[in-house]
This record gives sequence, C-alpha cells and structure tokens, in this order.
Amino acid sequence: MRRQLHLPFIVGQDEDGTWVAEAALTPDIFVSGEGDTRESSLDDLRVQIARAVADSGAPEQLVIEIDVPDN
Repeated sequence: MRRQLHLPFIVGQDEDGTWVAEAALTPDIFVSGEGDTRESSLDDLRVQIARAVADSGAPEQLVIEIDVPDN
C-alpha cells in the first residue's frame, strides 16, 4: 500500500558546513538526513524516513483543515 506522510521538518547547517534535516516520525522515532546542500539533506531525510517506516510501520495520522492567520 502506498501512503502519503506529512511530516514537519527542520533544516540547518552545522558548524562544519554540513546541512542536516530532521523530522519526527512519531514522538519516539526521530530521523535525520545529511548532505552538502539543503536539498541533498532533504533527499537523505526522505531515504531515512522510508527506512524507518519499513522498520517500524507508518504512523497513524489525523488530517484536519484549519484556517491559519496570515503573518
């Protein structure tokens, strides 16, 4: 079965210049990806998420639509 997962993530550059992307699959499962660029760290994060889902299964999700004020 194919599912879409919607995961918030953060991306930043560490002190040696490596880009690191991080996301929480569940409250107990955190995954990260690294790369030379922002995009390559996100590509690696996608790979790591797929591996975590293969190992632990996909988390349940609650999908809602809400109005978000403009900033």
